[in-house]
Amino acid sequence: MTELKVGDAAPEFKLPKAVDSNLSLKELTASGNLILAFYPGDFTSVCTNELCTFSDGLREFNELGAKVVGISGDSYFAHDAFRKANGIKFDLLSDYDHSVAKLYGVSYEEKFGLRGIAKRSVFIIDRTGKIRYRWVTENPGILPNFDEIKKELAKLK
Repeated sequence: MTELKVGDAAPEFKLPKAVDSNLSLKELTASGNLILAFYPGDFTSVCTNELCTFSDGLREFNELGAKVVGISGDSYFAHDAFRKANGIKFDLLSDYDHSVAKLYGVSYEEKFGLRGIAKRSVFIIDRTGKIRYRWVTENPGILPNFDEIKKELAKLK
């Protein structure tokens, strides 16, 4: 898979957020821009920090015309417990087979003894499905630059 770049069409996907409840990229971008945050796993310190920061700033991201969605390989059962334990106010989607992380070019071959988990990465996708921002790190201990994400969203208003 070639690396996705700013300006590329974001690959379509449909992932579960709960039992019998799926969300697709098309549905997520229908009403505006989307912040797609891939992360390695629920209940880990850096991932908790990242998703709580997105959740705490959700109003500002919404005011900038974007919704936030998290994606990891954890099950929707784990996501539900993680959301409740941390007061996360947006959807977390289960990429249980890591196919979407692979599609977006953000899966590790092997990390922490696990295969295919998502690299910490952030994409801003506009309502037409085009990638407008891309950030990927090989180091799962690094958080995204939230101010940079806000600046990129402000350019889309």
